Amino acid sequence: MTYYAGLDVSLEETAICVVDGTGRIVKEARAASEPAALIVALNELDLPLERIGLEACSLTAWLHDSLRAAGLPALCIETRQANAAMKTMPNKTDRNDARALAQIMRTGWFRQVHVKSRQCRLWRSLLAARRTVLNEMRAIENVVRAILREAGLKLGTPGRPTFAVRVRELTQGDPCVMQLVDPLLAVLATMLTSLAGLTKQVLDIVRKEEVCRRLMSVPGVGPITALAFRATIDRPDRFRRSRDVGAHLGLTPARYQSGETDIQGRISRCGDELARTALYEAAHTLLVRSKKWSGLRAWGIKIAKHRGMARARVAVARKLAVILHRMWSDGVAFRWGKDPANGATVAA
Repeated sequence: MTYYAGLDVSLEETAICVVDGTGRIVKEARAASEPAALIVALNELDLPLERIGLEACSLTAWLHDSLRAAGLPALCIETRQANAAMKTMPNKTDRNDARALAQIMRTGWFRQVHVKSRQCRLWRSLLAARRTVLNEMRAIENVVRAILREAGLKLGTPGRPTFAVRVRELTQGDPCVMQLVDPLLAVLATMLTSLAGLTKQVLDIVRKEEVCRRLMSVPGVGPITALAFRATIDRPDRFRRSRDVGAHLGLTPARYQSGETDIQGRISRCGDELARTALYEAAHTLLVRSKKWSGLRAWGIKIAKHRGMARARVAVARKLAVILHRMWSDGVAFRWGKDPANGATVAA
């Protein structure tokens, strides 16, 4: 007889449910959400566990790695599928969620989620921290602009390094406004230093990573995009086809079909938002700022002329995901193609 376990993980405690091959509940328990406690609890069951299911959450990667290292068959499953099964329970409790996860493990109705390596998780945390600082800086700058507008002062569009200098120049004759913006400018100065430090960490990592340097040979792809893609994909061999990467990152249209209804909507926005945003920004850079000819840019400009720049950015971002994966898998640099204007091949 084979047995299957479901673990409903919360911050402090994890509910455990074990079922047999017929779906009968064999054992239920609770343990602290710590690797050592869960390993002890599962080993004390003394049952041949075929699969142990954990729903994807912030603690899953840490617990999954420890359980696998202890020789336990832990699997991380897709959150939306887990939620669909849990909704069949009349009451939402940790105990019922663990039961639902155990039944999912038994039936095999789940999609296993790839748990990234610890190094990739750390890289992604670095990028998320940098983006958070950048977003908060932008929010504070907007507050400063609003305060100045209330006083009839128009800031214009100074660069981030000269932002504080320009604000102080404008508020010199109004001490009341200066008292309001000075604390915000002090916070901005600290955040600007922190942003520079986080950016330097990214650049240091990319400088040592051969894969990232190769991905940066693509026009529009900089250190942030290269590292975001590297940290999100982790292993290129887990995708059977390069075109699957676009769907994995939520850059393909969502579709709803039922009977005579067949609607193709906007992009699904599934998967990692950080990598998707980085690819979109890289596409914008390629289409708007890049001056060097490439077949990819010519293709994107053609789409922009017929369907608009917004759709072109999404299409180029999806194409970038495919190209970056293929370059990584094949170990080659970007091939620029031939400029139809002179027929010369542009070296990568």
